[in-house]
Formats: sequence, structure tokens, C-alpha cells
Amino acid sequence: MHKRAGLSLGRRQLLRYAGASLILSVSPLAGAAAKLPSVLAVRIWPAADYTRVTLEHDAPLKYTHFTVENPDRLVVDIEGVEFNSVLDSLARKVATDDPNIKLLRAGRFKPGVVRLVMELKSKVNPQVFTLAPVGEYGHRLVLDVYPVNPPDPLMALLEGRQDAVEPMKIEPEPLADKRAEKTPEGPEVHTSKKSGKPIVDRLVTITLDPGHGGEDPGAIGKGGSYEKNVTLQVAKRLKARIDAEPNMRAVLTRDSDYFVPLQMRVQKARRVQSDLFLSIHADAWIKPDARGSSVFVLSERGASSTQARLLAQRENDADLVGGVNLGAKDLFLARTLLDLSQTATINDSLKLGKYLLGELGAVNTLHKNSVEQASFAVLKAPDIPSALIETAFISNPEEERRLNDDAYQEKLAEAIVRGIRQYFIKHPPGPKARLAALG
Repeated sequence: MHKRAGLSLGRRQLLRYAGASLILSVSPLAGAAAKLPSVLAVRIWPAADYTRVTLEHDAPLKYTHFTVENPDRLVVDIEGVEFNSVLDSLARKVATDDPNIKLLRAGRFKPGVVRLVMELKSKVNPQVFTLAPVGEYGHRLVLDVYPVNPPDPLMALLEGRQDAVEPMKIEPEPLADKRAEKTPEGPEVHTSKKSGKPIVDRLVTITLDPGHGGEDPGAIGKGGSYEKNVTLQVAKRLKARIDAEPNMRAVLTRDSDYFVPLQMRVQKARRVQSDLFLSIHADAWIKPDARGSSVFVLSERGASSTQARLLAQRENDADLVGGVNLGAKDLFLARTLLDLSQTATINDSLKLGKYLLGELGAVNTLHKNSVEQASFAVLKAPDIPSALIETAFISNPEEERRLNDDAYQEKLAEAIVRGIRQYFIKHPPGPKARLAALG
């Protein structure tokens, strides 16, 4: 039986359960005549960082893959799968502006084998792997193609801001007698004779992390809103406001709908030597009346509440849903925890969280009046103050409507920028740390 590529997640789940019931009702002798696995859906997530092709299927399957040059191609042979209309539709699913894939087609290669041929626009490092069923998804075969020469986020940042060389004066002290000293890292550090506080003349860099993306939709509201879409919209508005500030610039961990592994989000922030890291989310809870904004930071000693612990667990599971190739550890940042550095960073994160919470309280109810803590994987940069902002509860119908409102998104962005300003006024950034440059 052919399944359409557009089959809903819920219906596919139902079909899997129905299929399981049928298997239980037949005799063991019928196993020999069991039908071949079927591909239920194909999804393609193009991005400059990498393009992902996901084939969802209803039973485990075997595959092999290899690359061919002139032209550059990735070839995947899938054994024991029936060729159906979903596979036949592959060629029509590749966008002409896909940064990495030129053509994609599938066909019967030989009895019992379907061959996928992906023609590439440039040389890539392919990652082909399978994912076990999780959440609403069944078995998945994933084809990730990473360009051999990926975009350089630091270069893109410098090219994007022509005023990158203009000085930053977050805490001006016109009457102070300043003594300048050059540091090997580049910024010019002035020490005020009057107060002894450092004043750093440079731009600050803020990494904005829109939660979820691609295969991982995040929470889904009753009205059908996907958390991954809301977080990207809010993050883009926030980036525009930060970039409009004369002394700040922002970088997004993703600028479209694709999945970024949690450690890769941290790695991106460290590559551009970020001064702050803000992960944007839209909370969900079992009860639809839960409401309000929250701010979370990392904890090394357990969660500050049961809800914080459960939220961290759910957010850390994003890699399972989004799909990470555990066999390709070299692609991702090895987790580094530096005792003294991490402790100092958490203290700074708590201060940042306090300012953010104070400003968010001006545009929305606060779910809790204090910054909460838990072991969020995405907040574990040892040298960058980091916070996770739950803008509102997407599971609350009223807040879901507000999250989709342009004016409300602008208010959220304004509040977050005010919180960032407050933090830097009270805690001017020091020179770029050597540790950050090693990310």
C-alpha cells in the first residue's frame, strides 16, 4: 500500500499501532510472507550549514552508501524496501536554491534494492545514519550533507557589520582619568582611576538561539503553532533590534527551519567569541492554564524546582527528536566543563537572568519571580554567560495567540534588549577571552 509523503504525524502513528495489532493477530507461519518495509514520508531541510534528507519508514532496513566524483554524488542503496510513490516523488522535493543538493532521484536498482542518487553542488562530508522511533516519529534514515568548506560564522559576522571597528562605550565616565593598556586579544582596556572599574571600548557579540527546528518541532499549541517557528520569528526580531544598537551585534544559531544539535549551538557561540548566549523558547505544560514568562540558567547542583528539572530534561531530549549522528562525534564540540570558569560564568548568567526577568515582567505575567536553574545542555558554554528564555506558554491558548502576534513579538524583543542593556551597564564586558577563541 502506497503512503503519501504528506501523511500527518498523527495518522502515521495510528497506522503504526494498527500495523502492530495486525501482526499480533496472524500466525507465526505468516512471518515468511511479511511485506517489505515502506517509506512513509520524505522531508528535506536545506540550509547553508548543511542539508538534511530524512526518509521515515515503518520497519528497520539495511543500507550502504558511497560517494562518486565528476560530478560529485552521494549514492545510497536501500535493501528490502518497496519502491513507492513517496520515493518516486523525491526529485520534486529538492528546491532549486538548495545550497548543497542539485538533484535527487530514486529508482529500482536491482531486485530488492532501491538506489538513491544525490547530485551535489560542491564537495561534501556526508553523514548517513538511522534513528530509532521516538515521539511521533517512526524509524528514520537520515542523509546529512555538510559542505567541505562550510560558512565561516565569524567572517559572516564581520562582513555583516560594517561598523565592527567602531568603539563601544557602555559605561562612559567623562571625568575619569583613564589609563590605557593594550591587551594581546585586541580590545583596548581602560581602567578608571576614580572607580577602578574596567571600561572596554568594543562591540559586544550576542548569540541568539531559536530553540528546536527542522525535524524537531518543539511544543505544539492547540491552535497548531509550532514552537520552532515562533522562536525563529522572535529571534529574528530580536536580532534586528540588537543590530540597530551602535554597540551590539547578534548572530543566530539557525536562520531558517533546520535542526542544530545542542552542542553545535554552543560551538557556534564560541566560534564568534560571544559575550552572551540567549536560547529562545515557548514553554508547554500539561495543564493549559499554565502561563507566564520564565528565565533559566545552568545549575551544577541540581534543578531549582521539579518543573525546571522536567523542562531541562525535555529540552535536552531535542537531540533525540531532531536526530544526531552519535557516530560522528568529531563534528560536535566535546563537552568541556572548567570548574572555576564555569562557576564564574553561572554567577554572571544569574545576574543576566535577573535583568531579563525584570524586563519581561513589564510585557507579560511572570511564571516565577526568580531565575530558575537546571542542567540545560545548551547553556554549558564554560566561558559565556547564558540564559534560556521561555517567552510564554504555547500550550496556553491565550498565550499561543499572543506569541503569533507581531506586536507582541516586538514587545518581547524590546524587553529582552532592555535586559541586555541593563546587564552590560552594570557589568561591562572584559577583553575577549583566549578560551573563547579556542571554540
